[in-house]
Amino acid sequence: MAGHSKWANIQHRKGRQDKIRAKLFSKLSKEITVAAKMGDPDPDKNPRLRLAVKEAKQQSVPKDVIARAIAKASGGDAESYDEIRYEGYGPNGVAVIVEAMTDNRNRTASSVRSTFSKNGGNLGETGSVGFMFDRKGQVVYPASVGDGETVLMAAIEAGAEDVESDEESHVVWCADTDLNAVSTALEEHLGESESTKLVWRPTTTTELDLDGMQSLMKLLDALEDDDDVQNVTANFEASDEVMAQLE
Repeated sequence: MAGHSKWANIQHRKGRQDKIRAKLFSKLSKEITVAAKMGDPDPDKNPRLRLAVKEAKQQSVPKDVIARAIAKASGGDAESYDEIRYEGYGPNGVAVIVEAMTDNRNRTASSVRSTFSKNGGNLGETGSVGFMFDRKGQVVYPASVGDGETVLMAAIEAGAEDVESDEESHVVWCADTDLNAVSTALEEHLGESESTKLVWRPTTTTELDLDGMQSLMKLLDALEDDDDVQNVTANFEASDEVMAQLE
């Protein structure tokens, strides 16, 4: 998973910051609207909405944008979106999960299938790669909050399952159903996190060289550019040297 996290960071250094930021705001707003429409519009009474609002704030989404997204759902004039998960393989057999929210299933399915085909991959059936991932809660803190042992002890006390620490960050893992409780408990000890969300954590990874990473990035970037796509996860791994050459 470290490889995927590094790829996410590289995205924001590639000279497309404004475009990426606009798309991120749009996707986060859509998640807030859907969460508010499905449950209570009060984040304190709706765990999914609370996490969506928290992630939006951590990504610097303006308060008025968040408020409008919630109000849109509460007003009853929000679009109806279906949540769909697509699974497939990218170049070099890398497993890819694509999560989408759409008001037109046929349009999104056609677009995702075409993107896979044009970028050296192929879209599979539901469940074709899902067995290679676990659904987990992920809370990310900067390395500056403390050393690995300090974060590990706080994570254990909060009910987390695992912590991965390096020179840049601490990634805390927990059961998907525990994310709300774990993130709240961690805030009391470590303060506000950099990111709090549900993710697909690979249980097995495929090691890629530079050529493999460049091919995969074309697919991942193209999928991320789709307005209906919310999240893209792939089970690749790459060395620090390879990732550095991509920046």
